[in-house]
Amino acid sequence: MKVSTRGRYALRMLLDLAEHKSEGRITLNDIAQRQGISRKYLEQIILLLNKSGMLRTTRGYQGGYALAKEPDQYTVGQILRVTEGKLCPVACMKDEPNQCERNRFCKTLPVWQGLGNVMNAYLDGITLQTILDDNKTRDADEYTI
Repeated sequence: MKVSTRGRYALRMLLDLAEHKSEGRITLNDIAQRQGISRKYLEQIILLLNKSGMLRTTRGYQGGYALAKEPDQYTVGQILRVTEGKLCPVACMKDEPNQCERNRFCKTLPVWQGLGNVMNAYLDGITLQTILDDNKTRDADEYTI
């Protein structure tokens, strides 16, 4: 599995909203500037995130975006599934049930299923809050006088 730019940028955008949630609604321009991502690209990602219910949107003066839930309620796996679709290591596992003509006798399918299970469990075990907390710890460790 290779995570696309869309998936990486969606994660960065939601992390930005989580990090600045105390500021209320955040404009797309602010996110774009802080993250070094074009506003136009973020607009495309916003459509996916809005449709999935991950964001609260306010239009007009003092409008902007905010997370619909607390940062500990969003996993990296959820975010990537919204932007990337099903997370699986090989193409033949995308469909349920498996449509591969070899699936009944494929000797390697259990390997890919196991990898998919580990990968999904790992990504579902990391929340936006986990990432923020890990970065606070790392930043504190780098503090010098």
